[in-house]
Amino acid sequence: MDSTLDCLSTWMPQQRWYAAKGRTPALRLVGSWDLLSPDPAARVRTLLVADEASTPAVLYQVPVVERSTPTVADDAIGVIGSPESGVTLIDGPTDPAYTAGLLGLVSSGGRAGSGETVATGRPAASAPSTNDDHASRVLSGEQSNTSIIYTSATGGAPVICKVFRQLHPGLNPDIELQTALADAGSPFVPRAVGSLGGTWAGAGGPVEGSLAFAQEFLPGVEDAWRVALAAAEADEDFTDRARDLGVATATVHADLARLFPTTGPGDAERAAAAASWRMRLETAIAEVPELAPFREEILGVYGRATEGAWPALQRIHGDYHLGQVILVPDHGWVLLDFEGEPLRPMSERTQPDLALRDVAGMLRSFDYVAGSIRLAQPDRPADEVDAWAADARRAFLAGYAQAAEDPARTQALLDALEIDKAVYEAIYEARNRPSWLPIPLGAVGRLVDGPTSR
Repeated sequence: MDSTLDCLSTWMPQQRWYAAKGRTPALRLVGSWDLLSPDPAARVRTLLVADEASTPAVLYQVPVVERSTPTVADDAIGVIGSPESGVTLIDGPTDPAYTAGLLGLVSSGGRAGSGETVATGRPAASAPSTNDDHASRVLSGEQSNTSIIYTSATGGAPVICKVFRQLHPGLNPDIELQTALADAGSPFVPRAVGSLGGTWAGAGGPVEGSLAFAQEFLPGVEDAWRVALAAAEADEDFTDRARDLGVATATVHADLARLFPTTGPGDAERAAAAASWRMRLETAIAEVPELAPFREEILGVYGRATEGAWPALQRIHGDYHLGQVILVPDHGWVLLDFEGEPLRPMSERTQPDLALRDVAGMLRSFDYVAGSIRLAQPDRPADEVDAWAADARRAFLAGYAQAAEDPARTQALLDALEIDKAVYEAIYEARNRPSWLPIPLGAVGRLVDGPTSR
């Protein structure tokens, strides 16, 4: 096993999902299990490895396929390395021996492993049939997870299975929320196929967590960011689609409030939120001094928000923006990726929160459409794209008010949440895309002077 970990230590830092960029991994095997493979020439294993180069240590799921080196093509994708002479390790999601076994385990309720290290599939009530043969491919462009697209050989519904690379104790909210919504008949999420849960050894005893989630795949669609950007570039009216998106968002929020417990915001929750806003603002000002002139005005918005009315706390999407929604022909908007903000601990992502946080995230996303066009087309009149964004924001809020409580009734809180999001964006842009910094800075300037629909 030491030679396998040595191979992984070289390969993992090159992967998009590896968190400790710039560090040499310090890997320790936590557990493993073999997966039944339809290919007798391949051994399929899932390795759970803790990287102790990070503080705290990060637990990774690394499915591998062992093949005889002479049978592996020189240009094969997903090659990890050779832990011993004559054996080559391949990244599981790129090899059909793993992908076939994974889909079978997820959709059938099968079990792999023994003792404290096991994986168990959990089919969903709303699952489409997956009994026929499937071809598979890895979806490109993901970062924190790896998604596999399964295409039916007989014309059945395609499936997408997300393999969680970083593991956490507890049920992943992407599985929990989307499965509950799908099983309740929501038209605004894909149908769930099933999930894979695991048990492994932890410091205080066995730990249970989520390993993978499969759901209906909707091909030939575009995400809302591309749809909105194309409309804004062409100066096309987007208000009807934005209003429909508002209705879809509010309906999903209402369903989540019905399906999961809600709680009234007490003084402790208000104080914790305000403290978080202020802390993020001070951090941002230290890194982005352009925010300093707005400090007192921002704090004034925060103060008004803590004194005003608050809705009940409930389960929410948690990382909501145009890139998390797709437009399905002859169906409408569908929401994806309920995993929450990837940088927040899992324990925080599963707690009731303010639905207005999702609303604020979408409002910021419309503003980013306009901001990206201003940067790409500096000769285009800024008023034109700003008006497009303002119309889209107003229509989204109007649609939301059709299916849920009107956000205008808690305008001060919505303003605070949107400013907090813009402050976060300022930190991100200063660190990663300085040329985009004017987008959140401009939003802060507008938001301290008026309502979110501007």
